[in-house]
Order: sequence, then C-alpha cells, then structure tokens
Amino acid sequence: MEHLFGPVPSRRLGRSIGINNVTPKHCTYACIYCQLGRAVHVETDRREFYRPELLIGEAQQRIRDVYSRGETIDYLTIVPDGEPTLDLHLEELICGLQETGIPVAVITNGSLLGSPDVRRALLGAQWVSIKVDAASTAVWKKIDRPHKLLDHTRLLRGAELFAAEYTAREGTFLATETMLIGDMNTSEAELSSIARFVGSLQPDAAYLSIPTRPPAESFAIPAGEAALARAYHVFSEHTSRVEHLTGYEGDEFSATGVAIDDLMSITAVHPMRKEAVEALLQRDGSSFDVVQGLLEAQALLCTEYDGHTYYVRKFRDRQMGR
Repeated sequence: MEHLFGPVPSRRLGRSIGINNVTPKHCTYACIYCQLGRAVHVETDRREFYRPELLIGEAQQRIRDVYSRGETIDYLTIVPDGEPTLDLHLEELICGLQETGIPVAVITNGSLLGSPDVRRALLGAQWVSIKVDAASTAVWKKIDRPHKLLDHTRLLRGAELFAAEYTAREGTFLATETMLIGDMNTSEAELSSIARFVGSLQPDAAYLSIPTRPPAESFAIPAGEAALARAYHVFSEHTSRVEHLTGYEGDEFSATGVAIDDLMSITAVHPMRKEAVEALLQRDGSSFDVVQGLLEAQALLCTEYDGHTYYVRKFRDRQMGR
C-alpha cells in the first residue's frame, strides 16, 4: 500500500491516515521550505495519476487493519508528496472516501483554486487547508516559486470564491496556513496584507508555521520568536482563531508489523525524527538494523536539522532536480 501512510500524529488532525494521490514531486510550486527537497516536476495541468478506486480500496483495507489493532483514526487526509489538486479524479476520490464514514481532509497550496472544477472537487471534504504564504506577488514568487503560468491574482480570487461557498456549508472546517520565513514574509507590511486577506476568507482557524523539518533550501530559515509573536497579534486582528504550529507532532506513528514498509511509506511524505523511528521500530518488533540497511541501500536519507536527526525517503528522480 505505497499510496497510504499512517496513521501519523498530526498537530491539526489528530491521528490521520495520509493518502498519496499524485506521484512523487509533482507540484505547482517549488517551495523553498519544502520538507522533501527541491521540486522535480513543476506543472499546472491536471491529469490522472492513480485510479480513484485503487486508492479507495487501499484506504478501506488500511482502515480495517488499523481498527483490528484497536487503534483510532480521526481523518483520512489527502496530502501527497506534491499538490493534491493536480489529480483530475480528486472529486471522485473524496466522494469514495466519504463512504468509509471517516472525515476527509485535503491540504492544498491553493494554487489551482482559480479553476471552478478544483473548487467543486474540494467542496466534498469536511476539512480543507489552504496555504497563504504571501499577499504580494513578489514575495509569493520568492517563497513558493510557482509555475510560470500561475497567476497570483487569479489564485487569490479563487480562494475567495471557494471560501465563500465552503464556509456556508454545515459540517466543514476551513483552515489557512502561512509558513513564516525569516526576512521574507515577516515585514510589517507583508504580515498585515496576508492577515487581511486571510481574514477575508473567514477561516475557522489560521495557522502560523515555521519550517520544523529540513527545508529544500538552506536559506529558508524559520522566523524568529519576535516575528512569530508579531504575526500572531497581526493575524488576531482579522481572524478569531490563530494558532502557532511550531511544535513537534510526537512519535505515535502507526506500526503495521512490517518495519520496512512502515518506514518507506511514512518517510515518503513525512520526514521522521530519530526518536519517532526508534519508537516505530519497537512497536514493529524490529531493530535499528532495518534503518542501517535502508541507508546503505540509499533508500533512506539521513539529515540533521535544528539539533535533531531526521530520516526521509529518497526518490530516484529527486536528485535530478538538484
């Protein structure tokens, strides 16, 4: 089941099963802070990556397996190693996942919300997060490094149209997330502009993040404490619920009993701290020799960030983008 991972601990969604609905590193952006390295395939055309019935079937099997171990699932989260709205079958996938009775979440960068088809597809999810890293086009291009065909004004207007329809529905939760990068989007003017726009969407929550895992570019440094505090107060003037997402999620990753499969599926989209890997191996009844073998085979990469050791899956084509 290489298209699914978890349940993993989420700071926003509790215990979440992640669903990969696009192939690795297909995105509309090449964000400087991406936790999985530099983008390889930057594109804007929506197309089929996987048949939705394949992903739905795998999700149903994973749910049965998780429940058989007495574990819980709070959300099925469509959060691939790339941009989920590139999937032409996203609407069908969301509808199929709804039949499991578990709420569906989608985490999107919002770049394709200018398309009515994308907005319609996302309306079926119970929880949607839209990324808003910048209000000015210049800062947007510097941080998110969008595909050249994307238009920032159309993107922002699409977000407004989607939010207006989505928040009018019962049983939905709209979130925004802003990644704060030191010396890039933390000026008084930029923060005020972002906060005003986010406020216009009337989200249920506005999350402020900093890179907590190794970023694609070393110069993508987290905003400092003073900038975080200033951003919180500025956003609070426009949005009723503002939260920082700057902490560690924890080590409660789900174990299936097959250590290699667990490590490869989770680290494909979610770099793991060494402590989390050790905890997962213990639940799988495996030793750290499994990790050593994957490192020697160059299936896993090891990196240091902010005083912690992280492990992330190595994709064969990732190095092509470096």
